[in-house]
Amino acid sequence: MIKIESNVTPQKLLPKIERLFELSAGKIHAIAAAFENAKGSPVITVQGRYVGRDWTEWTEGFHYGSALLQFDATGDEWFLDWGRGKTVERMAEHVTHTGVHDHGFNNVSTYGNLLRLATEGKVDASEYERHFYALALKASGAVQAARWSHTSDGRGFIHSFNGTHSLFADTIRSLRSLAIAHRLGHSLRGENDRRISLLERLVQHAAVTADFTVYYGEGRDAFDVRGRVAHESIFNPADGAYRCPSTQQGYSPFTTWTRGLAWIMCGYAEQLEFLKTVADEELEPVGGRARLESMMRRAAQATCDYYLEQASADGIPYWDTGAPNLEKISDWRKKPGDPYNSHEPVDSSAAAIAAQGLWRFGNYLKRLPSETARGENYRQAALTIARTLFDSPYLSTDPTHQGLILHSIYHRPRGWDFTPPGRSVPCGESSMWGDYHARELALLIQRDATRTTCPAFFNV
Repeated sequence: MIKIESNVTPQKLLPKIERLFELSAGKIHAIAAAFENAKGSPVITVQGRYVGRDWTEWTEGFHYGSALLQFDATGDEWFLDWGRGKTVERMAEHVTHTGVHDHGFNNVSTYGNLLRLATEGKVDASEYERHFYALALKASGAVQAARWSHTSDGRGFIHSFNGTHSLFADTIRSLRSLAIAHRLGHSLRGENDRRISLLERLVQHAAVTADFTVYYGEGRDAFDVRGRVAHESIFNPADGAYRCPSTQQGYSPFTTWTRGLAWIMCGYAEQLEFLKTVADEELEPVGGRARLESMMRRAAQATCDYYLEQASADGIPYWDTGAPNLEKISDWRKKPGDPYNSHEPVDSSAAAIAAQGLWRFGNYLKRLPSETARGENYRQAALTIARTLFDSPYLSTDPTHQGLILHSIYHRPRGWDFTPPGRSVPCGESSMWGDYHARELALLIQRDATRTTCPAFFNV
């Protein structure tokens, strides 16, 4: 259970954030100079060097997007030029990639950040350049929305790369691609030229995920614990009926893979921010503001509370709440996470994503008069996690190590993570998504500390 530190403030974290971005600059330069794209996108580090990993191409946007965040935080134009150039050179195939559910990761991190920076006035972009970014984001949102499976109750969801039967927790954060495309005035065209609302598909996916991926302690099954998350939900592709929970990267369908939990926390928090900017008349045909915000808030609050209960005292979770050897770590919820233990790995990437979810949801709640205290508690939890991540043993200070945040886990069941000689569990390595989200978290806190507008994906 997180021991929330009340004396941590955004201003007090500024020296750590400055140090993080100093180190981050060297990491980005090192990967840019050494990585060979012919081997696929950089995914995780092995002995301190980024390597690809055959599965799906879902991390390339984080690679170039990290440079854009570096520019945003520091103003160093080398990172803008490199990130912008690589986006133009490398990312077009991701815009039209029909085989993945990851458009919000790849394309919003690149084209989305570029258009946001232009809108904020931090990048001098011509009208033609802005239209180029907007076109890419419109197409990306429509392609993502076309990965549609119908449910037996008349709704539907964006299915994962695993097949039309598969709903992933991860995809809640890729709804940002649909949100941006809708904000830019786009829709999906189907058979017979039928216009399909991207906002409607966003709302339906969010609602189906809330109903079947998030648990609320209401006796749904024998393992129904409030805030627990199933990584994957399985539906009958013939008639759309729900069948069972499942997982690809967690320990079991009846435990909670903590990065999946973090995606849910962050995704719903961001969508609540987005809904605040959508007019009532747009929301009325797809359920109405009160109903939609209630659904998303319920899911966000349940999962945020569960994370606070399940993470270690310093805010870092182990990779799965039901990992089989956790019982061998005495009082693991009451102590700081131990990345060098001999039983189960922690996952710093889950912490970086979850902290952003707690921060955004806390900000959302603080605007509600009756929820100010709860919102502040979530914000302090996020700052507590950030203080842990932005320091030893998580912040990578070794200039020969290309990763920024250490002790990330990719796929524990498949054994894809490097275990150092003499140790029994993986540790000491980084992931492209963990590093990206740590930079994004640092940027959010930096802007809050300096009283500047916090970045939002939909400000395009």
